[in-house]
Amino acid sequence: MCSLSLFGHLSNQLERLCELVGADSAPAVGLLDNLLGPVGSRPLSERPDWPSNVADDNTPVEFSIAFNADGHPILRILGEALGPQPSAATNLSAARRFLDTQADHFDLSMYRFNLVQDLFTTENVRGEFGIWHSIVLQKGRQPDFKVYFNPEARGVDRSPDLVAEALRRLGLARSYQTMLDHGVRPGELARRDRLTFFALDLHDRAQARVKLYLSHHGAEAQHVVRAASAVDGIDGAELAEFCQAVGGGPGPFDDRPLVGSYTFTEEADRPVGYSLYVPIRSYVHDDEEARDRVAAVLERYGFDSTGLDRAVSAVTRRRLRAGVGLIAHASLRLGLPRPGVTVYFSAEAYRTYPPRPRLVPASAPPPAIQRIGRPADRSAA
Repeated sequence: MCSLSLFGHLSNQLERLCELVGADSAPAVGLLDNLLGPVGSRPLSERPDWPSNVADDNTPVEFSIAFNADGHPILRILGEALGPQPSAATNLSAARRFLDTQADHFDLSMYRFNLVQDLFTTENVRGEFGIWHSIVLQKGRQPDFKVYFNPEARGVDRSPDLVAEALRRLGLARSYQTMLDHGVRPGELARRDRLTFFALDLHDRAQARVKLYLSHHGAEAQHVVRAASAVDGIDGAELAEFCQAVGGGPGPFDDRPLVGSYTFTEEADRPVGYSLYVPIRSYVHDDEEARDRVAAVLERYGFDSTGLDRAVSAVTRRRLRAGVGLIAHASLRLGLPRPGVTVYFSAEAYRTYPPRPRLVPASAPPPAIQRIGRPADRSAA
């Protein structure tokens, strides 16, 4: 195990996950190699020089599977490009090199990126990262790319103004104010409610998104219900039920925060989509408990939980009772562009965390949730 490289570990997982979703593994593995750069060749026995926050054990890559009401599951790679001698400045340079390479190869749309990148790309990053990348892989299609900026790159207190200016340049200022009015608890902006990610799709198709992520520290389910009300047509009861089913209760969620994301489109007075991300790894004893909670949610939404089990087997060979954190988050996507459930997996390249003490009470049987797949419940065609 110690002689295996970071790239070797991650590419093995990626090939099995590509098989699961029907995506071509060869170009996916090539993209992973390009993303990791020289860091990929380092053996796992060497602890990383840069404490990437993509994953708890500092692996700079995370995988996720999106289960969709209207199609085949989709695989996503979230990653941080690292410099040969990682630092805030060299990582930012590595991120730009990766983007330049993919922009040329895949003819990415960089217009919106270029409109706002100067706001977020400072060499003196004060937050946890500069730029992260998302690579979306699905059957029969070329990869899609998304970039994540850090709203706190110039400091937590400056994040609201930074985001406001970015959205103004993109013609989305009115939607931002609606999001703030609903999503932020009074007096908590840049305190317990923090702007965590600013994301752009790097294509120019009709469903290209601008997304803003808001982390709710110490929140309860009722707070995210209020936050989601910025989007028309969101069923607050459904959202609260998902939060309770995955998180084990209504809160407060005092360990890792609940996170909500908003999808913005031009000429809209409010966001058009909302997703809730529950950090399940902080509210279960072990991954077996996490698996059972997520499987129950998937089945209630009409998805076959064998897809979850196949994804787990693709990422690890260990017993789920032996650790916690492999299943890191579960999210519910509502509104545009594609409703469904997404499950996030840690690659555990450097460490498996032991089960946590059973301090979290066993959750009561969660209430029934309406299936996304029913035509009357679908928020988007």
